[in-house]
Amino acid sequence: MTAPNAPQAGLDAHLVVARSAEFRLDLELAIAPGETVALLGPNGAGKTTAVSVLAGLVVLDEGHVRLSSRALDDPGEGVFVRAERRNVGVVFQDQVLFPHLTAAENIAYGPRTRGATKRDAIRLALDWLQRLDLAGLAGRRPDELSGGEAQRVALARALAIDPDLLLLDEPLASLDVTTRAALRRTLADHLRGFRGPRLLITHDPVDAYLLADRVVVVEGGVATHGGTPDDILRRPRTPYTADLAGVNLVVGVARGGVVRLAEDPPMHIADSSLAGEVLLTIHPRSISLHWDRPGGSPRNTWMTTISAVEPLGDRTRIQLGHPHRLTVEITSTAHADLGLRRGDTIWVALKATEIDAQPA
Repeated sequence: MTAPNAPQAGLDAHLVVARSAEFRLDLELAIAPGETVALLGPNGAGKTTAVSVLAGLVVLDEGHVRLSSRALDDPGEGVFVRAERRNVGVVFQDQVLFPHLTAAENIAYGPRTRGATKRDAIRLALDWLQRLDLAGLAGRRPDELSGGEAQRVALARALAIDPDLLLLDEPLASLDVTTRAALRRTLADHLRGFRGPRLLITHDPVDAYLLADRVVVVEGGVATHGGTPDDILRRPRTPYTADLAGVNLVVGVARGGVVRLAEDPPMHIADSSLAGEVLLTIHPRSISLHWDRPGGSPRNTWMTTISAVEPLGDRTRIQLGHPHRLTVEITSTAHADLGLRRGDTIWVALKATEIDAQPA
């Protein structure tokens, strides 16, 4: 995929790196100021290599990196700007905080290396700690912070240098579900306030859907699809994006283990402690289809009409109609046994334990 020309103030990059005889990254990226692009792909697709190149940790073999019309890496022109001189903020999955420094000192480190006085740098750090609801943790070292607290400190450290580009490399991957949801809201708030281009690296379609303006799917070192999150989910082009497209995302309001949906009947979830707006993630293989009303323990059962049947090799994707327009995936053998066709009226069963619910 060839990216459109980037505005001069944004990121314009063509990343070509041979990491081994078997793997070569060849990826074009253009990100406008104030735009968040998610680089989405499976493990080993080249996402982290892209971050390392943009951060100045890996040198290009071919191509270029231009940020705000300034060349940062261009082997054809003999240009390479070292990482510490790029003014790029990076948040890694594992935080990479200095273990011997306090939270405030970690955040102040970047401004200090750029010439700020110790007093001004600490004042700036305390301001960022306040913004991220960490004011009482200024004197704690990384081993005294929770995973979510450490990741917020890492975010503050990246933003404290007023970067020209913000890179977020799987920033939520190592967190538990509750902490991930809270930090996702924090990220959304601060991404809206950051004026430069932002690149989010993730393998989680939920993060891409909720945080990105645009998604670039990378597989085997090359871009295979690009567009808005809705484009990716509704018009998949590869088996990987087809798998992503099958993930059902539903927003509703939870109370006492019941989620009220905007127009559809409610759904039951296993976690009765959740309250308020929630995001439900339902895997298409968690939904079962039956000609007769199912017995047993499913908390969610309903009748529907099949709106589409899509054979996909050894499996079949089935689109359900009203009242819950969900995607279901069954084996081709199960499809043959059931003999399902478009327009058939069937029963659907979905266990409450098969629904992943988290604050939206």
